[in-house]
Amino acid sequence: MSGGFEIQLWWLLALPLFFVLGWIAARIDIKHLVRESRALPRSYFKGLNFLLNEQPDKAIEAFLEAARVDPETIELHFALGSLFRRRGESDRAIRIHQNLIERDGSQNQLTDVQRLQALAELGQDYLKAGLLDRAEEVFLKLRGTARDEEALRFLLEIYQQEKEWQRAIAIAESLPEHAGHLWQKEIANFHCELASLALPRGDTAEARRQLDAALAGNRKCVRATLLLGELALAEGDTAAAIEAWQRVEQQNPVYLSLVAAKLIEAFRKEGREEQGILLLRNWFEAHPSLDLLDTVFDSELQGGGAEAAYQLVRDELRRNPTLLGLDKLLEAQIMLAPAERRPDLELIKNLIHNHTRRVARYRCDSCGFKARQFYWRCPACGGWESYPPKRTEEFDLTP
Repeated sequence: MSGGFEIQLWWLLALPLFFVLGWIAARIDIKHLVRESRALPRSYFKGLNFLLNEQPDKAIEAFLEAARVDPETIELHFALGSLFRRRGESDRAIRIHQNLIERDGSQNQLTDVQRLQALAELGQDYLKAGLLDRAEEVFLKLRGTARDEEALRFLLEIYQQEKEWQRAIAIAESLPEHAGHLWQKEIANFHCELASLALPRGDTAEARRQLDAALAGNRKCVRATLLLGELALAEGDTAAAIEAWQRVEQQNPVYLSLVAAKLIEAFRKEGREEQGILLLRNWFEAHPSLDLLDTVFDSELQGGGAEAAYQLVRDELRRNPTLLGLDKLLEAQIMLAPAERRPDLELIKNLIHNHTRRVARYRCDSCGFKARQFYWRCPACGGWESYPPKRTEEFDLTP
């Protein structure tokens, strides 16, 4: 008992000492913070306040004033450069980051980490300004440094803008995997771009080599399969083209609408139009879409007549009520209706048709950008295969 009492007494004596030491340490930290905050110009805090209130123009003016008062504040210069670039004033951002890099020979030179950051910021300034050759030169300097992966990503963007697909392939293959992303989709599309350039030149051997490489890297690359069909058609092998295009259903049935019109035309050349129409109807039953409806309707109209086309679109309209379906139904009804009723039906059809043209848009899954036509690469965010070939009207349908 006496031993336990002695330990407790020791702690009672030690507690006030710990309290005093903690109080002294806190006072030292507070004094240090107060001294640092007083050393910063008031305009610096004004700039922070403007940034928090989403007033970048006023923040820039405040930071410029702070930089004039204390020109050695490197982080402040980085903040200014970033603000200028985001506001579209790339020339001012370039000057700020160039001035930082030129400090290397001065008394207040940058650390290695700060110099790499300044180079990376300068490369982004050049990229934003459209000076791709200068941006490429900067990012190539960053290869093998602590910012190597960042440099690779920006180089990939540059080579895509310049349509340097072979270089883009080499860079994409150097990028590390992130969350299961192996860049297979992008690399396959780069090979498809090279094949698309070879086909008009008549270089079928090069086109086939690129398409084989695309499918070797990504066996579900629908674009490569579509181009293989076009390559076979260019070589006069219609049967091989049909065989290639039929594989799209196993790869991704969402893209069937892109191949439907070409496929039915190939079947006609082979003298097997009925077989082609039956295949398209089976596709449409299993994987309905508005663009596929358009092609199937036209093929039924040519092969089976207005009555067959009318029955097809009427059944689809009951299953999925859409404006495009109604537009096609009225088109078939006009052909079947008596002459005296046609003007009224044509008036209704024209009203609906004009509206369907306004709402016929494709939407990027990544950024939501809408366009009238289908793109393999989104014009807004640059994502590959982010545009499913489905009209925006289809996304509103209840499953």
